[in-house]
Amino acid sequence: MERKRKEKAWCGAWVLFWTAVFVWATWRLAEGDPFVRTWYYCFAWWPYILVCEAVLRCTGGRSRLFERPLGFLALLPLSVFLWGVFEAANFRLSNWHYVGLPPSRLTRWWGYWIAYATVLPGLFVTTRLLEHLGAGRWNPPWPPIPHGWTLRHAQTLRRLGAFCVLAPLILPRFAFPLIWLGFFFLLDPWNAACRGRSLMQDWERGHYGHTLRLLGAGLLCGFLWELWNYWAGSKWVYTVPFVGDMKLFEMPVLGFLGFAPFALECFVMVESVRLVWEHLRRNLPPAVHGLVALNAFLLSLIVDFLVFAGIDHFTVQRWMP
Repeated sequence: MERKRKEKAWCGAWVLFWTAVFVWATWRLAEGDPFVRTWYYCFAWWPYILVCEAVLRCTGGRSRLFERPLGFLALLPLSVFLWGVFEAANFRLSNWHYVGLPPSRLTRWWGYWIAYATVLPGLFVTTRLLEHLGAGRWNPPWPPIPHGWTLRHAQTLRRLGAFCVLAPLILPRFAFPLIWLGFFFLLDPWNAACRGRSLMQDWERGHYGHTLRLLGAGLLCGFLWELWNYWAGSKWVYTVPFVGDMKLFEMPVLGFLGFAPFALECFVMVESVRLVWEHLRRNLPPAVHGLVALNAFLLSLIVDFLVFAGIDHFTVQRWMP
């Protein structure tokens, strides 16, 4: 009992500290502090993630940060790498551009990394928070899809996924929304074939709760992404065709529909990476596991830096004055 009280007190102090950081940053933003204005997006997202993790820990939920800290840290470079896939696609799509970025390359690239590292932790902690707050009981009485449907149609689904990934690159003006669906159809059947976690196989069992929580987390995080981006000095703006001028923050209102399937894509992409890693661990001597992980991290950094260079060239529209 004494240990639990100390842990709750420590978590409570953690929540108060990071909440104070967010409040201080918002106050300094209102005061016009140029440093906080430039970095406000990070000052908002990191306290949100860390406070949610602590609240889950204090209240008996599932906290990746406190229960599996190494897993939480491993999620950060993976988040940067996977979001980099969409940044690279945007070189062709030109759906968003960055304005007000620092002119120093070192500062700017470090900022990319810190900001993109919030994507997966933010989505997944929000999903677990929704589950803990009662959405874990979400499971509408919809009939299951036929048993074995995912594997029977895996080839067709993968072709559909490949089409959704490639079509926006070929016809970016008309097919750009498909990029937010493609990786789900491409990878979820593969996850099922590898006996991993598959959302489509959940549907075969009549389990729709996890999918709905991910969709809800995507919408909620999308709202927060756009809210905190709107007030930041270094930010993105949209140049999306056909969605109209009606906006909420910087995002055309119809564009918010993309955040929900994006959350599904993030889940299946992370699961695919986990399956590859588990395959390597089973088939390689334990002595080289650390070396493989280090090499994967270094390779991901190289890819990140190439994407960052591309962002500077294709996506940055305006530097800080």
